[in-house]
Amino acid sequence: MIYDSLVKPLLFRLDAEKAHHLVFDNLKRAYRLPGAAAVLRGLYDFQHPNLERDVLGLRFRNPVGLAAGFDKNAELTDELGALGFGFVEIGTVTPRPQPGNPVPRLFRLPQDKALVNRMGFNNLGAEAAATRLRQRRNQDLIIGGNIGKNKDTPNELAAHDYVACVEALHEVVDYFVVNVSSPNTPGLRQLQEREPLIQLLQQVQERNQALPAPRPLLLKIAPDLTDSQLDDILLIARETNLNGLVATNTTISRAGLSTPETQVAALGAGGLSGKPLRQRATEVIRYLSKGSRGQLPIIGVGGIFSAQDAREKLEAGAVLLQLYTGFIYEGPGLVRSINGELVK
Repeated sequence: MIYDSLVKPLLFRLDAEKAHHLVFDNLKRAYRLPGAAAVLRGLYDFQHPNLERDVLGLRFRNPVGLAAGFDKNAELTDELGALGFGFVEIGTVTPRPQPGNPVPRLFRLPQDKALVNRMGFNNLGAEAAATRLRQRRNQDLIIGGNIGKNKDTPNELAAHDYVACVEALHEVVDYFVVNVSSPNTPGLRQLQEREPLIQLLQQVQERNQALPAPRPLLLKIAPDLTDSQLDDILLIARETNLNGLVATNTTISRAGLSTPETQVAALGAGGLSGKPLRQRATEVIRYLSKGSRGQLPIIGVGGIFSAQDAREKLEAGAVLLQLYTGFIYEGPGLVRSINGELVK
């Protein structure tokens, strides 16, 4: 209630990326205060044995996670755990630090409860993320590592970047997600084509399996794929021994928005997330779950703004969920609300 009436109106007056950094800084400061962690848990954390999930060989304390893109550099994992998330996916992380695309690069569409971003994998690099994860207090929180390639790495050498991320993060994350579906790195989505993707995943999986205690390896896919391309994804998942899929990333579509077309066009390129993605993301989850006969774990993400949206994803075949845009529009109470309703 406080978020809707006080915090959100203030944040939404600021540039979206500036608001993001403001939230980060203040959450860090608040968490350092004596007793702050307990207060946050009391307000937002909801625990119940019925929420626990055994997926990917891991025990999740609840099925609601934070999607990649929010905590790119693993700066807030303890704080986000105190807000009730069952797991946090950091990244997208690249081997070398990179600034991402020029600002402004993050925009709100309040009429649609959506975001458009063209961040471009801005991050401090895999080694920096690994260092932070070694220093976190809450070692029980499940951490996913979402990995990508640097912008200046040609696609034919992309596997080297993904492998480098696996090597850097292997000891400090619980699972990996290969991100080839962001629309904001030039040429990246070409790696979703059948042959390049098989070669990439085989090389990443080979290195992963050679390391002590190999991590579950998942692939994050775009919502813009056709049914035949989704069929290919299922075949590739089997061929490369993937442990699961994350469905879906942001969309390049602008169909069905309430925001005036001229206003949307003025924002420029980028991936759209939020409520407009809900239906398509659910359709992709349902198609993949049916095609794999429920044998391939799916993390469902895209347009989750309520417990009803969460149930829709689970009923479509997702075994875990992730929030991002819904978390920004609805606030941290959304995590507790979903978990509370799922117990019922």
